[in-house]
Amino acid sequence: MRTLQSVRAAGLPGILASVLFAAGCAGTPTVPVPTAAESRPAPVDLRGPVAQLALSMVGVPYRYGGSDPRAGFDCSGLVYYAYMSNGHAVPRTSRAQFDAALKIPLVQAAEGDLLFFQDQEMLSHVGIYLGDGRFVHAPSSGGSVRVENIDAPYYQRHLVAVGRLLP
Repeated sequence: MRTLQSVRAAGLPGILASVLFAAGCAGTPTVPVPTAAESRPAPVDLRGPVAQLALSMVGVPYRYGGSDPRAGFDCSGLVYYAYMSNGHAVPRTSRAQFDAALKIPLVQAAEGDLLFFQDQEMLSHVGIYLGDGRFVHAPSSGGSVRVENIDAPYYQRHLVAVGRLLP
């Protein structure tokens, strides 16, 4: 046991340090250490930013083979530009995009997923789903990037698949 003289010799700073050290040890709650799975950052979902960038291109003129807002877009060029601008490499043509995409039901479509359309016997068009039944696309010569509703009879008849390029 400490005597009054030893306490005085230690001085007030020494006493405070001893008390704070003891209190800190006794009162520190245990914090669980996260497991490896808990400490991993959540994956970033790029589909929303892809859809928003494509939506910002509304009004840009259609240009066959185009994949740049200064010169214009064709349908797959708009997809290519929106994904590449968000750091995700995708194929350039609608057929290659179709082949690369995981096919999902329309009811599971989320922002940034792709809608594929077919005229007669071949895949002919792709658009980017925006949610709420709407999609953005570069439709055809003489037109410009615009938003359409998937419930329109023309698009209902020609929709062949919904595809997801990002998890």
